[in-house]
Amino acid sequence: MVSSPFDETVVPIGRFAPSPTGALHFGSLLAAVGSYCLARHGGGRWLLRMEDLDTPRVVSGAADEIMRTLEALSLFWDGEVVWQSRRTERYAAMLARLDEQGLVFGCACSRKEILASAPHAGEEGPVYPGTCRSGLAPGLRPRAWRLRVPSSQVCLTDGVFGPLSQCLADEVGDFVLRRADGLFAYQLAVVVDDADAGVTQVVRGQDLLSSTPRQIYLQDCLNFPHPRYIHLPLALSAEGEKISKRHGAVAVGRGGELIWQVLRFLGQPVPQSLRGAPPGEILAWGIRFFDLAMVPKASRVPNSLIED
Repeated sequence: MVSSPFDETVVPIGRFAPSPTGALHFGSLLAAVGSYCLARHGGGRWLLRMEDLDTPRVVSGAADEIMRTLEALSLFWDGEVVWQSRRTERYAAMLARLDEQGLVFGCACSRKEILASAPHAGEEGPVYPGTCRSGLAPGLRPRAWRLRVPSSQVCLTDGVFGPLSQCLADEVGDFVLRRADGLFAYQLAVVVDDADAGVTQVVRGQDLLSSTPRQIYLQDCLNFPHPRYIHLPLALSAEGEKISKRHGAVAVGRGGELIWQVLRFLGQPVPQSLRGAPPGEILAWGIRFFDLAMVPKASRVPNSLIED
């Protein structure tokens, strides 16, 4: 199973899809600027989606703050903002389609039971051992719904990391599409959202690279096209952790400096003379000259490698 080749003649439709669980931070700004420049560089559209599906984690007012920050940095999106929390009927319909094909099954296992019975742990935790794949034991009711995965390899060519492959059965196992709490899982929602929006180019952080084979397989199950995937290196804290919302919000007052730093972090030789220029002026340079071949693979601490 191979991700279909990307047609360079297609006008790109990119997107930025933050989770409104806090303010925009430097790590998420990398994905915003990278996806924006690459979409605009190809003369395409840049969409905004709020991934507010995990309602218990959503912070009140965070989505509005993220949008204000994007606008202050001259990162203007096309069309209406898409809210995942308003699309649950669509996700339910796609889950029903998969069920009709015999591709999903109810699972009664708790996380504790999976941890106890999983044969080994993959990159993202225990590999589901297939306990409920052939049906539930008498008296049990499904807690979650899982997608049956194949034993074949899922292959793709990432825009930064090149050719990659993963055997879902060995490294992930049958994965969840609807959680025990009734919420739809990220993997299903993102695949449906991207297909419905006509997204052809997904630019995001390297931490989501391991999710991509699952999404490609799910696209095949739903007869959706494959977008082009581009995963960017992560910004790390001084302790070597991925920078996240707990490390603090971006300082909008340093807008031009921030955009300059992001482009330099992504390997782009933005001139020193533009440092501190208005964000729109620096983004205009990025749109014109962004070179994907110059994006490094290594995740690192931003300040250590940004040239002064």
